[in-house]
Amino acid sequence: MDDNVDAAETLRMWLEVEGHDVEVVHDGEAALQAVESHAPEIVLLDIGLPLADGHEVARRIRAMSGRNVRLIALTGWGQPDDRRRSLEAGFDDHLVKPVKGVQLRAVLEGSAA
Repeated sequence: MDDNVDAAETLRMWLEVEGHDVEVVHDGEAALQAVESHAPEIVLLDIGLPLADGHEVARRIRAMSGRNVRLIALTGWGQPDDRRRSLEAGFDDHLVKPVKGVQLRAVLEGSAA
């Protein structure tokens, strides 16, 4: 989920080539609806989303009953405080854009980034 349409579409294409089923949305409220309706295993989520930022979306996903989803922050914000805030909000991983394919692949496979 990313509010930058071009970045989201590029990432979608890469993920599909990697063999993933992908749903793309561009704001926090749409992200919550997508998680509710599609029950994804992994969510790549920008922090700076409109309508509800990524931290709020992560907290609300974690509060959803029965949702065991891996949350990965994919953001331009990479300072130590940004990483701390994302972990406190419920993210499992924090990647800073632009992310390299090998790094994203490792995180998606559950390896150390």
